[in-house]
Amino acid sequence: MSDQSANVNLQSGIQSALFNLQSAILAAACLVAAPPLQASGLTAPEPLAKAYDLILDARFDEADQQLTQACGPAPRVGCDVLRAVSLYWQLLFDPENTTHDQAILGKANTAIAAAEAWVAREPQRAEAWFYLGGAYGTRVLMRDLRGQLLAAARDGKRIHDALQQALKFDPTLQDAYFGLGLYHYYAAIAPRVARILGWLLFLPGGDRAGGLKEMQQTENRGMLLRGEADYQLHLIYLWYEHRPMEALQLADGLRSRYPHNPLFALRVATIHSESFHNTQASLQTYRALLSLAREKHVAYPDIAEVQARLGLAQQFDLLCDAAGALEQLRAVIALKPSTPYSSLARAYYQLGTVHDRAGRRSEAIAAYRSALAAIPADDRLHLAPKARDGIARTSIGRACR
Repeated sequence: MSDQSANVNLQSGIQSALFNLQSAILAAACLVAAPPLQASGLTAPEPLAKAYDLILDARFDEADQQLTQACGPAPRVGCDVLRAVSLYWQLLFDPENTTHDQAILGKANTAIAAAEAWVAREPQRAEAWFYLGGAYGTRVLMRDLRGQLLAAARDGKRIHDALQQALKFDPTLQDAYFGLGLYHYYAAIAPRVARILGWLLFLPGGDRAGGLKEMQQTENRGMLLRGEADYQLHLIYLWYEHRPMEALQLADGLRSRYPHNPLFALRVATIHSESFHNTQASLQTYRALLSLAREKHVAYPDIAEVQARLGLAQQFDLLCDAAGALEQLRAVIALKPSTPYSSLARAYYQLGTVHDRAGRRSEAIAAYRSALAAIPADDRLHLAPKARDGIARTSIGRACR
């Protein structure tokens, strides 16, 4: 998630605002079990909360079994929403892969229809509105991920309005304040283009300080969102509040709490490298993840191994350790990975940069050409221009000797 140029900053700001807002609202809505009509607050949340924890730990089959047990006692809408959530989290292991998009959108649309029917039957029931906000969440995330920002913003307004209705009928729903806090925070800091978009769609305005306070209120008092709150707040602290140490602590806590999910270890390694320039700590995290992946102790071990090796190669390259970087990149190339998306092309491109810095220009050009040959037709990571630039360049920037 680079923010080295104005364009990247703009796109990252819009996407992260939508992503963080909707995923937290989604998590809040997903975890609530249905109380009796006269009850207020959240009752019997344990079955769905357990399923959500299993999703965060990337134990998706166990989560599905837990959802089967949870519904009946929990409302069917809650299980519909969580099944869409589970598919979305699975997509995050290879987010550029579009082959599962329709299945995820189908699950999300099923949950939306069920939640809208519930609201129509019981328009004064807070929990029905709460689930409606969550039901739209996965669809928002998918639309944002695929760059459909106008459609995502429209659904985002529906989520905001649904949560407002939920709190109107039951102000004790502490987890709903977290979703609204995220909205208020990101609406306040969104780039100019996002603000124009909000004006066109009549989206409510923002409040940076108030939004952060609402999020922290739920972090302290909420019943269900500790894992989700930590994840969202670590992004806010890292990207916008300039509090990288707190972000690292939260990410590391997630890695400890959900050790089966390699995405949290990757977050820790990235923060060490990009925020603190602590190459040794990043290397240590990637090495630990590689060991877990090779022992099949994490979800999607093949993807985790590729990501860990690519991360190790990047850190070795920063240390001008060409031998260490080449070992990892050649291991990835030997695997001939089809997932995650464009990983073989990434390995060849990184191989070219390592050879370039070591002064081996002919080997570098050969690697860049191999990268071009391996890049998928749609090139969603925009590697082709970089590889062509690698072939054409006469200056390599930082060199290692």
